[in-house]
Amino acid sequence: MNTPSDQSRPPDAAAAPPGEVPLLQGIGLTKRYGGFVANDAIDIAIAPGQAHALLGENGAGKSTLVKILNGLIQPDDGEMRWRGEAFTPNGPAAAHARGIGLVSQHFALFDNLTVAENVALGQIGGESLKTLSARLAQISERYGLPLDPKREVWRLSVGERQRIEIVRALMQEPHCLMLDEPTAVLTPAEAERLFEVLQRLHADGRALLYISHKLEEVKQLCDTATILRAGRVVATCDPRTETAASLARLMVGADVAAPKPQPGHAIGAPRLSVSDLSLTPDDPHGTTLRRITCDVRAGEIVGIAGVAGNGQDELFAALSGEQLVDDARSISIDGRPAGAFSITARRKLGAAFVPEQRLGHATVPGMRLSDNALLTSHAEGGVVRHGFVDRAALLDLVDRVTAAFDVRKPGRDPEAARLSGGNLQKFIIGREILRQPKLLVVNQPSWGLDAGAAAAIRQALIDLAAGGAAVLVISQDLDELLEIADRVAVMFHGRLSPLVAARETSREQLGLLMGGSGWPQQGARDAVPA
Repeated sequence: MNTPSDQSRPPDAAAAPPGEVPLLQGIGLTKRYGGFVANDAIDIAIAPGQAHALLGENGAGKSTLVKILNGLIQPDDGEMRWRGEAFTPNGPAAAHARGIGLVSQHFALFDNLTVAENVALGQIGGESLKTLSARLAQISERYGLPLDPKREVWRLSVGERQRIEIVRALMQEPHCLMLDEPTAVLTPAEAERLFEVLQRLHADGRALLYISHKLEEVKQLCDTATILRAGRVVATCDPRTETAASLARLMVGADVAAPKPQPGHAIGAPRLSVSDLSLTPDDPHGTTLRRITCDVRAGEIVGIAGVAGNGQDELFAALSGEQLVDDARSISIDGRPAGAFSITARRKLGAAFVPEQRLGHATVPGMRLSDNALLTSHAEGGVVRHGFVDRAALLDLVDRVTAAFDVRKPGRDPEAARLSGGNLQKFIIGREILRQPKLLVVNQPSWGLDAGAAAAIRQALIDLAAGGAAVLVISQDLDELLEIADRVAVMFHGRLSPLVAARETSREQLGLLMGGSGWPQQGARDAVPA
């Protein structure tokens, strides 16, 4: 393993294996945004047929580097080479033309179009839809990624949508395929199938650049890792010879402590009670909730697992007050029927909510952090006095969240869009937890976070529950739920399985429920587990 000092770049960071010219190489790549240096003289080399991991904590510069390599942004300094020759892509099309494909973390699909129509939107040239559909089917079969070209996207599972993104990239015949958090929204079984596909691509001679915070995945798939910290390369290594803990230590610069439970605190009466909740969503492609029943008691964390699109978003909307329900008694907060209450009214009862989407839902991208804090704390946060906004109090809130949750940002009060995804997530969760709510409902708390940030947020949730709050965590990360939850259930096609003690179930059992196994066969969409 190579671990350089801060004063020098790794001598082998830009080198391919002996005697081999790198497929894609970056030398001294630097990108500045005002006084902030996102990438600081980064050297990286991806060899032909190599499975190369790009690791780093949130805000380390990974996304900026990938955008440079794909031609989405231009570096301020440094150079790129493709097969040893100068390479200066002026946009994604130029990168695609050379053989670089990207599978983004966020799907870029139109729900009302078919699989083939979505793929056609990303293709260059005048290929007919019939010819493209045949080629799509051929590539899908070759790599074990079954897709029906004529099927509308809204009918597909998250795993099937992931396949579209991969097949769309493969139809460009890439020599280097970059994947950003590809297993973040997959069930364990779907993740295993994806790994089989990636190993087939690797064996087929394609280079992979793999970005993930799931370090066991990196160890399983990749033979080389470049590790970034604060915009600089701090190490190159063979992840197969490392442990997950040692990789996390390289990313963060210190040991990452696992969340510690706080035994001995009392479990009280239910603070959130959901009884026979049924709801038709506003979205015509949404999932109908069918007779959801559960409770979350003071002092405990309840986890809800499930593949995205099985009703979690609709449940969050109902609990938060974004969509009101017909029977106000189907949702109670501290014994008070709240199903007809607005979001603000529920907050006044001591509830707090953290939605999944950071930008556009949890925050307004173009607004400063202080103004975003005002949106969720104006009713009972002490930041509005006699009808006037107390700017000093808002800035103090931003400062306290920044200090308590280690939010790294360019300036004291920047716009939300200027923070990395992980740092914005820490701010969003921090502003709610510092209010000391009696009830916290959080959707995907550590999605896309590095090991250190995820551990910090999980510990904060544990501590909040230990202080007497009821915490409901909706997550697709089974490891996360089994680490912090007292009881867990699974959502599938708008239904919720019975809550069970986390210590009495397993990742495999939950994964089967998430994939639809273990539910009665007749009318699966209306069934509950046997």
